[in-house]
Amino acid sequence: MVSGSFTFFGIILLCTCSASPPNFVLIFADDLGFGDLGCYGHPSSRTPNLDRLAAEGLRFTDFYSTCPVCSPSRASLLTGRYQTRSGIYPGVFYPGSIGGLPLNETTIAEVLKSLGYATAIIGKWHLGVGHNGMFLPTKQGFDHFLGIPYSHDMGPCKNLTCFPPDIKCYGLCDISNVVVPLMENEVIKQQPVNFLDLERSYSDFAANFITTSVEKKQPFFLYYPSHHTHYPQYAGIGAAGRSLRGPYGDSLLEFDNSVGHLVETLERTGVINNTLVFFTSDNGPELMRRSRGGIAGPLKCGKSTTYEGGMREPAIAYWPGIIKPGVTHEMASTLDILPTLARLAGAELPQVMLDGVDMTDILVKQGKSKRETVMFYPVNPSEDYGLFAVRLGKYKAHFYTQGAFHSSTTPDKDCSALRKTHDPPLIFDLEADPCELYPLSVDTPDIQSVLQQVKTVKEQFESSMVFGESQMAKGKDPSLEPCCNPECSPKPSCCQC
Repeated sequence: MVSGSFTFFGIILLCTCSASPPNFVLIFADDLGFGDLGCYGHPSSRTPNLDRLAAEGLRFTDFYSTCPVCSPSRASLLTGRYQTRSGIYPGVFYPGSIGGLPLNETTIAEVLKSLGYATAIIGKWHLGVGHNGMFLPTKQGFDHFLGIPYSHDMGPCKNLTCFPPDIKCYGLCDISNVVVPLMENEVIKQQPVNFLDLERSYSDFAANFITTSVEKKQPFFLYYPSHHTHYPQYAGIGAAGRSLRGPYGDSLLEFDNSVGHLVETLERTGVINNTLVFFTSDNGPELMRRSRGGIAGPLKCGKSTTYEGGMREPAIAYWPGIIKPGVTHEMASTLDILPTLARLAGAELPQVMLDGVDMTDILVKQGKSKRETVMFYPVNPSEDYGLFAVRLGKYKAHFYTQGAFHSSTTPDKDCSALRKTHDPPLIFDLEADPCELYPLSVDTPDIQSVLQQVKTVKEQFESSMVFGESQMAKGKDPSLEPCCNPECSPKPSCCQC
């Protein structure tokens, strides 16, 4: 440790501080709605740890993922590139998917590992397993992995315990696959996973990883893509029955407790002032689950749609002494995390077409965003249709709209409607109307000018977009489903250990 002062992006700090590069903890919730956290206005959610990060850090109001479902949004987060470039479309990966995140894509972990960072992931991967585990995190820049390689509903869950003492999981989940495994690196540690003990295992693993890295004086990157609050919700003894929102609230409380444990470990090991903690979510809430599916607050629709409720996410940046408490209305995206962490660490950017921009000025100066646009691709993008919507400044133009089964239980019929073409596009002022309720008239000169700018931006972007080979189109092979007893029979039911 060294004492004294140093300058960090124009901020002079007087402290006893680590001489090492900054550490990074990236927290990624699952199917969490814009309106689900206490700090985002939910009146009965118990999220004291995330609320604390929001109060002492920077809370975003206009932060976006790149897709309203899991796998594509995770690919974009880790690579800084739209999912269409890497081929992570249409839809999501399954246990037997042949494809995965291409190994020639460069992840945040690989960018930081080149500088000597220790790297680890706990939680939900969902970017492919493949033949001999070729797409697992340990092949994509992560030194350590403890988690489930895909979504935890992608296996039969009827007879699994989701809440103590023995409350079974709600619903059937996917009865055609093997039961969900817990993997450590490339080895199945448990099958089926024990949901009641899962978060404790993650917290212990994370604490050991952070402590070991600090003892070695090695900077670290910890990626925590949580299973919470995706269906089926679960929670152990520390959260079950302790919220005001039933199973969904208990799941959210357990997630919040895990965030608290991470922050406590950073404080205990003395690196809290040298660590950026960044939190956001992969996509909007699964409204079809009703009270078990979360809410998007004032935003329209939810998961699997390109309305605001599907892709505008809660986001918080926390770094004591570096990031001042506040709220920013600047636009930002999960795409921007890779270039931001690269700059903060002093790493070179991958030599590919990046869609993210550095948002350091937003974080440390509460300055302006370098991002002027957000592009909205649907779950099943195609070169024939291109972008469904474009946000330029405060305006958002919908060229196509489409509802989704995942958002189908709301009174708003748009959330379940078939695809509609809009010519001229529907255009909204998101500052005045974040709910996307009142399309602006395109007959006024001002809006005509905006619409022309949007169309120009759209055309320029689409002309630069080269769709990668679809990894989902490679299909599925049941023999690739992770099985702790690969020679057993009959499958998938025999895959238990």
